[in-house]
Amino acid sequence: MASVVETVQKEVKPLIESHHFDLVDIEFVKEGKSWYLRVYIDKPGGVTIEDCAEASDQISEKLDSLDPDPFPEAYFLEVSSPGAERPIKTSDDWQRAVGQYIHISLYASVDGQKVFEGTLDDYSGTDLTLTYMAKTRKISKQFDVKQIGFARFAIKF
Repeated sequence: MASVVETVQKEVKPLIESHHFDLVDIEFVKEGKSWYLRVYIDKPGGVTIEDCAEASDQISEKLDSLDPDPFPEAYFLEVSSPGAERPIKTSDDWQRAVGQYIHISLYASVDGQKVFEGTLDDYSGTDLTLTYMAKTRKISKQFDVKQIGFARFAIKF
């Protein structure tokens, strides 16, 4: 299904960006007997229900006009915000996350830990600096981006 996602991304990214939204992610997944095409959009300050409805109409029209049809099955289109704890995947996502509180999960343990939450202080493209609390101490640590299996924005409690 990667080719479906790639095709959709190529077709809808310019459309979404022309409306001043960011294309965060696209999923084409089967749940039960139904297929879902999920398009996640965002903008500074967040997206509204009206933004999602507008984008959904535009995306639907664009995808319906594609010939040949890239979809092997009938599907439901869902357009939504990625949420407060959205994934961090692209270089642009990392740049936007500088100064924000994030969660990272590593492929292998570092100092006996695989999960860290803290403030992203810096991102160079190949590594990042995260400041986190270890009990009562503030620690600043550098990580190679290749060490990170998953990253997302986090809510600080």
